[in-house]
Amino acid sequence: MKDTPLDLSHLAAVDGEYAARLLRRIREASLAGDRPPVAPRPVIEASWQRMRRLGVSPDGRTGPLVMTPEELEHRRRTSALGEVIRGVSDGLTGLVDPSLQILVVSDEQGRILWRQGSAKVMRRADGIRLEEGAAWSEQATGTNAIGTALAARVPVRVHSAEHFVHTLTRWTCAAAPVHDPRDGRLLGVVDVSGPATGFHPTTLALVTAVARLAEGELRERHLRAVERLRSVAAPILNRVGGRSVAVDTHGWTAAVTGMAPVDRLPLPKSVRPGRLWLPSLGMCAVEPLPGGWLLTVREEPPPDAESKVVLDLSRPRRWSVTVSGAAGSWARELTPRHAELLYVLAEHREGRSAAELAADVFGDRTRTVTVRAEMSRVRRHLAGVLAHRPYRFREEVEVAVVRPAHPADLLPHSTAPAVADGRLRG
Repeated sequence: MKDTPLDLSHLAAVDGEYAARLLRRIREASLAGDRPPVAPRPVIEASWQRMRRLGVSPDGRTGPLVMTPEELEHRRRTSALGEVIRGVSDGLTGLVDPSLQILVVSDEQGRILWRQGSAKVMRRADGIRLEEGAAWSEQATGTNAIGTALAARVPVRVHSAEHFVHTLTRWTCAAAPVHDPRDGRLLGVVDVSGPATGFHPTTLALVTAVARLAEGELRERHLRAVERLRSVAAPILNRVGGRSVAVDTHGWTAAVTGMAPVDRLPLPKSVRPGRLWLPSLGMCAVEPLPGGWLLTVREEPPPDAESKVVLDLSRPRRWSVTVSGAAGSWARELTPRHAELLYVLAEHREGRSAAELAADVFGDRTRTVTVRAEMSRVRRHLAGVLAHRPYRFREEVEVAVVRPAHPADLLPHSTAPAVADGRLRG
């Protein structure tokens, strides 16, 4: 077997029929536990391994519809992608063949919220249950662009026999994840699917560009909302005095007085008027503003009790850190990079230098500038429990890591050497 990864786009462009036959041979050999003629692409091989661990049958059917029309409509209304769905649709109009391909938008769980295409291709899509309300996560449908893009958090093309479930092997799909620019949360994916014989190699690049356009539109909407909040908050802060900050519901700063400005303050999922403890500010008084909150710092001594940090890496796509102590508790979802860094620090309580963290995360000790920038962002939110020189959790802090059930599912997106070692060690 050749160890060089398969250059699928080049091969399919040169000889589509040969590419399809080769992929079938690779799939059949891999499923049988034999040595394939060429190594599958890394993103596909990793997905196939997940399918085996999940017990997905390659001979099964795609998942049934489980959402009621009412639930589908609720998800559409509450999805941030609903704000930009027209732009997504218009962005791909004229770039793909509507007679052969279907545009699909799913939420972060792989549930199809919208689709668009000709009546002919929609009927063909119905045959594989690529329809509104259907579940297209990897757990439900095996290796496919929607589910695999959600699992890997990168744009993915799945061509022909790269699908794990046999009924999908006559199709090709290309999908790109869309993230909320306000908090980095994964919102869902944009996907183009169609019969394998009519798929163009550039489709993945087109889908990725449209996903970035959707994120750009969400970013513009957010900036306008922050400006509106600033116009309301600025005169209020002039009267308040002390240390106060006005933030939107995602923690982005609109106005500040009495302290150094920061781009964003991490907020718990549930905020209400009253008192709130934040690791970065301490105890705050919380008052509502149109589109956000006014936080006024109350100068109170810190609690004497020790803090506890729980780093939850058990879920495949959503990682979080929870800090608790005598003053209350606070939780924050983590970006993939911050999850990697905190995992390394939890494994090395003695601390790591910037060069050591660079080697742990990037495999390159010289990338200290990037590490220091990322750690500065992390410490902005966790200053009460993190120290530096070296970077570490403070000695008095109890740290617990919640790992996934299977060691191979530890931060599945990550290529960090330290994470790879963690998967092997279990």
